[in-house]
Formats: sequence, C-alpha cells, structure tokens
Amino acid sequence: MAGMSQPDRIHLRDHVVEAEIGAFQSERGRTQRLRFSLSVDLRDPVDARDDHVDRILSYDVLVQAVDAALAEQRFNLVETLAERIAAQVLADPRAARITVTVEKLDRGPGALGITITRDAGRMAVTSQHLPVRIVVGRPAALPSGALVVVPEAPVAPLPQGGDTRRIALLGLDQAAWILSDALGIEVAETRTELDAAIRAEAAVVWAPARLAVEAPGILPAAPDLAFWLAARLSAHRVDFATDAPLPAPPEGIAVGRVPVAT
Repeated sequence: MAGMSQPDRIHLRDHVVEAEIGAFQSERGRTQRLRFSLSVDLRDPVDARDDHVDRILSYDVLVQAVDAALAEQRFNLVETLAERIAAQVLADPRAARITVTVEKLDRGPGALGITITRDAGRMAVTSQHLPVRIVVGRPAALPSGALVVVPEAPVAPLPQGGDTRRIALLGLDQAAWILSDALGIEVAETRTELDAAIRAEAAVVWAPARLAVEAPGILPAAPDLAFWLAARLSAHRVDFATDAPLPAPPEGIAVGRVPVAT
C-alpha cells in the first residue's frame, strides 16, 4: 500500500549447487546444476545502533536451509524443493516472509524454474532440533558430531568488587579461550555461532558471557550454565568430565560422565 515502508530484507543470490533432481528418467542417476535465490523479509527492522549478530537472521540460515532440504531426500519437482526451503527458513522467528527461486541450469537453453513467496504463519514450518552433546570440563577425547564444551571454572583468582556475576562470566570466557586452544577447536559466543556449529556437526567451546549475562537467575557456574544451555538447544543430557559427584539436573535433563583429560 502507498505510504507503507518496505521491510528490511536479507538475501542469498545465485547460489549454485549440483544435485540429483527431476521426475524424468533421463534425470535419474546424474546430477545437474541448480541455482537458488532467496529473499527474506525480516520481522523486525535492523537497528544500526545494535551490532549484535543474534539480533538479525543469519545468512548462514539461508545457505543451510538449501543444504538441509537437498540432504533430506531426492526431489522430483523444484516446486516441492522450494516449499521445503521456505519452511526451513520461516521456522526462524526472525523471518516474516520469504521468496524462493529454484532454477535448473542444464535442462534447456536457459534457466527453468519456479519462484514462490510464502508468509510466516500461513504455512507449516519445519522446525529442526538437531542432536547436540554438551560436555562440561575438559574431556579426554572429543566425540564425533555436534558438541558444545562448557568451561568448568573461571580463571582464578577473579578480581574482587563490582558486578561479581559479570566478572565470573568473563572469567569463564577466558577459560573458554584457554580450553579451545587445548582442545584445538573454535570458540562460540553467540547463538548464531552455536547453531552454525551444530548444523555443521562440529565441536566448539562456549564462551557464555554474551548470552548469559542478560539471562535472569542463572548462576555463573558451569553446571547451571550447561543446564540452561541444554534447555535452549533441546539437549536432553549433559556429561561432565569429572570424577567429582555429579550435580542434580533439572527435570527432563539427564547427567553422565566422560573420561577426563589428564
């Protein structure tokens, strides 16, 4: 309508992937090039005063929606593939509307494809909870698959006075960077970084200060932070690399042990 401002958008353009797709016999058993373009209207406008990566829909979500849809099954129709990608992206609450274009590049003299537009709340969305393990402390070995390691204790001694909770969280951040070097894996500070690592089935060390500092009632202690994170990542178990007695978990979360690095 006239006078209404356009929403802020993010986009992925001309993303080319080779995949097997198509209903014709000649398309079976061989790959062909597909070109994807996605444009997403954001639910909330971008605020230039806030440079926090978790405030905006990550571009990784768009690429991963394409990859996840292609990995899910073999599609006969680009129309069905486009619908699946739209559902994946609209599962993110920061997305309000999406336009998806999928084109075959090897089936004719030009690009053959489909463009669809879907609104959040008007289609069944695909919300995936990918499996992830959470380990507190320094494990003797890193299991395969998505893994988030929570540092066991802040760097000591911590300074006295001031905001003791924030200081303790910053101490845990320091411990995370030290632990990441010892384990040879990267540090994740934001939910966007954690989600990207989980989708990639990678191991990361969580530096908790950025996410936990504004979470009310969460103690700056490794077990409490691990249980809090497990609930948000839909993880149903937290393992501890320790020989000490295990803490009592909240309802719905189990605890266990893993060997401790020596």
